[in-house]
This record gives sequence, C-alpha cells and structure tokens, in this order.
Amino acid sequence: MNSPDQSLLGKTVGYADQYDASLLYPLPRAAQRAEIGITGRPVFLGADVWTAYELSWLNLRGKPQVAMGRFIVPCESTHLVESKSLKLYLNSFNNTRFASIDEVKKTMQQDLSAAIWQGGAMQSAVGVQLLTPEQFGAEKITELQGVNLDRMDLECTHFQPAPELLSAALHEQPVTETLCSQLLKSNCLVTGQPDWGSISISYSGSQIDQAGLLQYIVSFRNHNEFHEHCVERIYMDIMTRCKPTKLSVQARYTRRGGVDINPWRSSHPQAMPPQIRTARQ
Repeated sequence: MNSPDQSLLGKTVGYADQYDASLLYPLPRAAQRAEIGITGRPVFLGADVWTAYELSWLNLRGKPQVAMGRFIVPCESTHLVESKSLKLYLNSFNNTRFASIDEVKKTMQQDLSAAIWQGGAMQSAVGVQLLTPEQFGAEKITELQGVNLDRMDLECTHFQPAPELLSAALHEQPVTETLCSQLLKSNCLVTGQPDWGSISISYSGSQIDQAGLLQYIVSFRNHNEFHEHCVERIYMDIMTRCKPTKLSVQARYTRRGGVDINPWRSSHPQAMPPQIRTARQ
C-alpha cells in the first residue's frame, strides 16, 4: 500500500520529457479518515478541486499548446493523488504530441480516474476541464464571501488542532450564516512546508461562537496534514461540537508548483461552490 513517506515529496527527481501515467502516486484516504472517526463510506459529500496553471503539450506539428486545467476529484474515492506526483505527471505532457485538446482531456480523465480508485470499482470519474487561452480572461479574482472572522482582535494560544475551542448556542434560535477567514495555515504532512489557505464555513443551526471558531482555525497553524484531510477534520470537529443541521466547509489553498488544491465538504446535496480564484492563488 502506498504511503506518504514513500512518495516523491521532498525528494530530488528528474522530469520526464514524455507522457507517463505511471508517475501518478495514489494515497489511500482511509488511514487519515480513521483518525477522525470515519470508517467505510464518508459521512459527507464533496470534492477536491485542483487547478493546474502550468499545463502544456505539443500539437501534431510540434507547436506548443497551453491551457489551465481544473480537476474535480470526488471525495468518495478511495484514494487521492499525491500533489508532487500530479505535477510530474502534468509535466510529462510538455513534449508529447496530441491530436487535439479533447485527446489530452480524455487521457487525463482516464489516468486520474484510475488512480483515485486504485484498481477498485470506479464509482465516479474525475471531472476534467481544460481552459484555453481564449477563456483565460473570464477567470476572475475575488475572495470567499461571508462574515469576516479575521476582524476580531483576540488572543491565540493553540497551534495544534483544538476542537475544544468550538462551541455553539445550542439552546437559542437557529441561524443560517457563512463565516470566512484568511488565517488558515497548516503544513505538508511529509515535508513540513507551509500550506496557506482561506476557508469558508456555511451552516444552519445553533449559532457558532465566532471567537472560538477563529481560534480553532488558527490552531491548525503547526499541524502537519494534507489539505484534504485538514478540511475533513474541520468539518467533523464542527459537526461534533456544534451540531449544525447543515454544514459546508470549503478551503482554497495557495498554489505550489503551479497547482492549487481546494477541498469542499458538505452534509447535504448542493451545487458545488463557485470556483473563484482568490488574490493569493
């Protein structure tokens, strides 16, 4: 079974100059989910949305083509793809000739879908969108919307996840609101390098104490875990401690190596949040 310490993260490697699907390195989700009380099928819906800003290949005449890629990985998949392996895989397209952008898209969808199910029965495929240069101008920069938690001037003393900071007014009238922060930071599980992000939390139910929620978000500052697992941990902690009737957690992490990762988890079926790009991304 693949493990993070066996991946290419933090290691010096050469770049493949021709297409190579074997570069993809799947990692099972199960072990990290077990830490937060999830065994078997996940208790939430959602997806991991990856944006690739450095994507290129050659047409049949050898002329370089460029695009931006968006890959939508369903959260129910048994595996995620380790980020450095994805970057190496995408770079392997750079000197490879393809007949059309549709052929590139089909190839990526087949390879990524096979990786996230790692030989098991495929329940849902990876969504692949390739944006051409003519579409770049429609990609707007904006910020996550909601009540800004960062406005509060408060003391922060926890820098490892502290779910005990979370509380809600369980005996008062329920509310529906969206809260956001730009102070999310965690570290890569393998390399310890910082991962910077913004987070949006939408919920219905007893009103969540905003000061405690911000202190809880800050408590991830020295925590080593992949982006996807951080968001799932936040989702589960809020659900357990605050007991909302509905909950949606979305994080948008800044890019590294030309790729950003944007996990989203929800308690109920709904449209995927708009794939906005924040200024830091």
